[in-house]
Amino acid sequence: MDPTKWLFEGRRFRVERVVQVTPDGTGHEREVIRHPGAVTVLPRFDDGRVCLIRNYRVAVDQTLYELPAGTLEPGEDPHETARRELAEETGYRADALEKLAEFYTTPGVLDEVMHLFLATGLTEGTMRLESGEDIQPQVVPWDEALAMARDGRIRDAKTLVGLLFYETFRGR
Repeated sequence: MDPTKWLFEGRRFRVERVVQVTPDGTGHEREVIRHPGAVTVLPRFDDGRVCLIRNYRVAVDQTLYELPAGTLEPGEDPHETARRELAEETGYRADALEKLAEFYTTPGVLDEVMHLFLATGLTEGTMRLESGEDIQPQVVPWDEALAMARDGRIRDAKTLVGLLFYETFRGR
């Protein structure tokens, strides 16, 4: 049996069927989504406010509150992706970008690694949305962002990770 078979290839990911051999020697077919990786950015103002975005997501047919994010281009450094996506989706530019963490988004089916950045020293600029994006920036106080995470208004995993990671490990 061929250990790997491509099932689908799209613009941003591909799906493969792979064979996982368990310790007892048995082979099990699994479908895996191969993704080039992505970034998410926590844009934090000097006064503690944070810039979220309202982003329509066709997969769930809902507009979600999220942190700005985007897919790595081939060979692109995650810091550059973070700068690009922050500017495109919010209009803001950052004087400083600090990598806080990296994590797998959905390791049961997907190999995507998400790089989490803190953006500070923000200055306003012009958004440059990609065709088809429906995004509106929303600047909220830090405590409000945490309340949104707690009460379920924020349902996006990368946003929950970003807010709670910062709150837990960086504090105020």
